[in-house]
Amino acid sequence: MTSISKNKPVNQQFNKYSQWKYWVLIATLIILFLSALPSWYGEDAAVQLSTKAPNAISSEQVYQALSHAGISSKRIDQQQQNVLVVLQQADQQTHAKNILSAAFKEDAQVTLALAPAAPNWLLNMGFEPIKLGLDLRGGVQFLLDVDLDLVFRNQAVMVSDSVKQFVREQHISGVLVRQDSGAEVTIETSQQEARGQVRQFIIQQYPLWQVIGSQDTLVVSLSENEQVKLTNLTVQQNLQIMRSRIEELGITEALVQRQGENRIRIELPGVQDPATAKNVIGATASLAFYPVAETGSVNAIVLKDESGQAVYVARKPVLGGDHIVDARAAVGDFGMSKVNISLDSAGGKLMSDFSRDNIGKPMATAYSEYSRNDKGQAQQTTQIISVATIQSQLGSKFEITGAGTHQEAQQLALLLRAGSMTAPVTIVEERTIGPSLGAENIVNGFAALALGMAVTLLFMACWYRRLGWVANVALIANMVMLFGLLALIPGAVLTLPGIAGLVLTVGMAVDTNVLIFERIKDKLAEGRSFASAIDLGFDSAFSTIIDANFTTMITAVVLFSIGNGPIQGFALTLGLGLLTSMFTGIFASRAIINLVYGRDTRRAIKV
Repeated sequence: MTSISKNKPVNQQFNKYSQWKYWVLIATLIILFLSALPSWYGEDAAVQLSTKAPNAISSEQVYQALSHAGISSKRIDQQQQNVLVVLQQADQQTHAKNILSAAFKEDAQVTLALAPAAPNWLLNMGFEPIKLGLDLRGGVQFLLDVDLDLVFRNQAVMVSDSVKQFVREQHISGVLVRQDSGAEVTIETSQQEARGQVRQFIIQQYPLWQVIGSQDTLVVSLSENEQVKLTNLTVQQNLQIMRSRIEELGITEALVQRQGENRIRIELPGVQDPATAKNVIGATASLAFYPVAETGSVNAIVLKDESGQAVYVARKPVLGGDHIVDARAAVGDFGMSKVNISLDSAGGKLMSDFSRDNIGKPMATAYSEYSRNDKGQAQQTTQIISVATIQSQLGSKFEITGAGTHQEAQQLALLLRAGSMTAPVTIVEERTIGPSLGAENIVNGFAALALGMAVTLLFMACWYRRLGWVANVALIANMVMLFGLLALIPGAVLTLPGIAGLVLTVGMAVDTNVLIFERIKDKLAEGRSFASAIDLGFDSAFSTIIDANFTTMITAVVLFSIGNGPIQGFALTLGLGLLTSMFTGIFASRAIINLVYGRDTRRAIKV
């Protein structure tokens, strides 16, 4: 019985894969190989023109403008409203943008861009190179602090002014209203009836504010929940405005995200002129339109004009910069600069109603910006830039003058077009990485990856001999698949820590094969045939591999969830590397071994 059992061809049931599994493996490898291929060619510096109408600018016009400036291009692609100019030299990108902006400023918006250098047949299939992070491509990073104290103070001032107005209208005497620092208003009165009226007014008009009474004093403060909501809303609004400003600067592939409670981190890969970006991103400007009050009026606030003269204006503006949807600098009569303003529907109605009822009366335009004093506190500087008499009813489009030189008018228009900050921001950290340093990081990072792979391939080939080459093929396939996934996933960016994750993936990918091969060696030591040892080796190592990779995947997910920037880059490549290493180590290696050694019934084979 024993002899018959040994000669029974039971190994025919071992190590068999259905054909569809091989087709899935081959299709996956081909798709991810094609996805990774554009990254081999890299990217070229380019400039993109977005026109207002299809074919408004021809490629011939663009070529002539660049040729006159001595700038050579690889190719110029035109697609309806977009013209893409791929440059020969990357250091001419900013110069080319300035030339084209001056030549076509009325017809197109010019932005810096990067164009894949891969062949068209590959790009037409929808594949693109891996996006590189700031530390690999070069560029600038800003960390901005959003001053929330000023937001809370402005809210408290609003409540304070409303209470003062209520007291005056109701002819309530003996009430002192004081706005303290932060989101707090103190109201002092010895009259119980007056105290009750004020309390009732605040509860009705400002239900989100807490009123705490202590003898003759009422303390009105913003609730903690509302402060948290206001903080989140303010930072989120500033994030959106920052994104709009960066779009106006003509910078693509920028990263703008919240960091911590009240900070914003901005990464601008490929930026060659960080000074311009800093001036626009760090600025906080807004316009407001005020009715001009009589000189000496007690219900007015006093603002200075450009010559230092006092101008009395109403406490509440007609409308603020949040209603501005477009602003363009232009040259008016006698060569004076002006800014053409376009308002949204709500702002247009407010301006229309106000101007209709105040024809012949003056209206002041106030320009405000925020800065930090020597103590690091935010302070607002407001200046009247023009006082004009309303000649007729205004609508959603009108112009303002007194914005300074044409360059200053353009800067003001850009800031207004991008939006005014709901809270002042300050750049607390700036980090610039040059293109040469980014290129050096790429060379050093991939040199470390290549060295790690070479040593690992040599070790596996020498130590496991006949199975070692299978592990090496699986490792190479793993790297190809990983690069392909990085290029396919939207928003995935390869950073220098990400390359560290790739190097770590090399070791983890081989670890999967090491576990399997050691189990095969154990089964061979028990006297089993090579085919049986392969079958049992893969089965027994499977649970161990899954457990080890699953626990590491938890770490990668946590790092990606709570981390930011470089930490997320590392976590992303680590997590993807775990998936590809399990796929190649278990599925691809098994497919190769099944084909080559799956029917080998010999025993006492060294692997």
